[in-house]
Amino acid sequence: MVETIKEVVASKKDWLVEVRRYIHANPELSFHEEKTAAFVCEKLDEMGISYRTNIGGHGVVAEIGSGDRVIALRGDMDALPIQEENQVPYASKNTGVMHACGHDVHTTCMLGAAGVLKKMEAELNGVVRIIFQPAEEKIPGGASLMIADGVLKNPDVELIFGQHVFPDMEVGGVGFKSGMYMASADELYIHVEGKGGHAALPNKAIDPILIGSHLVVALQQMVSRKSRPDFPTVLTIGKFEGLGATNVIPKSVKMEGTLRAMNEEHRADLHHHITKLVTELCSSMGAVGHVEIRKGYPCLVNDDSLTNWAKEQAVDLLGAENVHDLPLRMTAEDFAYFAQEVPACFYRLGTSNKSKNIGAPLHTSTFDVDEDSLVIGTSLMSLLAIRQLA
Repeated sequence: MVETIKEVVASKKDWLVEVRRYIHANPELSFHEEKTAAFVCEKLDEMGISYRTNIGGHGVVAEIGSGDRVIALRGDMDALPIQEENQVPYASKNTGVMHACGHDVHTTCMLGAAGVLKKMEAELNGVVRIIFQPAEEKIPGGASLMIADGVLKNPDVELIFGQHVFPDMEVGGVGFKSGMYMASADELYIHVEGKGGHAALPNKAIDPILIGSHLVVALQQMVSRKSRPDFPTVLTIGKFEGLGATNVIPKSVKMEGTLRAMNEEHRADLHHHITKLVTELCSSMGAVGHVEIRKGYPCLVNDDSLTNWAKEQAVDLLGAENVHDLPLRMTAEDFAYFAQEVPACFYRLGTSNKSKNIGAPLHTSTFDVDEDSLVIGTSLMSLLAIRQLA
């Protein structure tokens, strides 16, 4: 089985590179993946694979095989609002838009796995549902919209696999983490209404700059005093806007930040504490505090048994020396919505290559991948699907 998959995928490498480079050169932002979805459909048509479109937006869902069991593979399609600086033939043609998070790789590996599974369809003891997902990068997240559109139903999906590029790991490797893996991500919008005035007469004003500064400190301290020590938590204020001047105390301050947590109950408690802290601290200093918490993606929890099983398959495919254990990450991923519905395994695909000077971080203008990772990502997804149904 392993050798057959390796041979099939190796024969498709040039095709995988061509597909990935086309997608990379033609990126589309979240909720605007119309041409990317059409390209995916074109490739599925060429392989004789049936599919449905417009699921949760521009989502595409293909199915291969037959039988009672249904498992799913997921790859996301959207890009980021970043101007690419790589000097490569396949650089983005769309000004200010770039595949800086590797979703071009994810989509390519899903198309590659679709081709492998179609070729080996007779060996499938069930159905593989391949989910080409839009809008991972923007709340509310395409995963939630596809779930609302029934992507895991009729018939029900039993379990799901997803992968993500990982420039911290050399190409050839993959990484796994069972249980808690990635954090929830909520956006904080805080407005402090004080009373403006002359900077030389602060006694006649209610200084929102001072009150906002107290809030930043108090919110940071809240993490250490209100957070459970067994659940990692991050609260960061990334924007502080007080439009006064050297001699002007402004009438209000606006602040924006993020809250990351590793447990849903703990996350809800923190929402309560943040709201109470902002309103009561501002009130105690004579101001009015408003806070809006926009709920983002939930915590991503990998199923223990499924993840450990997938890790064993990766060892069989790549060798133990190329399969690694991953630490917790405070970044977020809307694959977490799938993991809330069915047992899930979300793993990392090594994409860097120091000898080729490939290894820029995710979400940067010089991010790129070693395209050997396309072979590994396609092979592992194919193997996981076939063996899980077996």
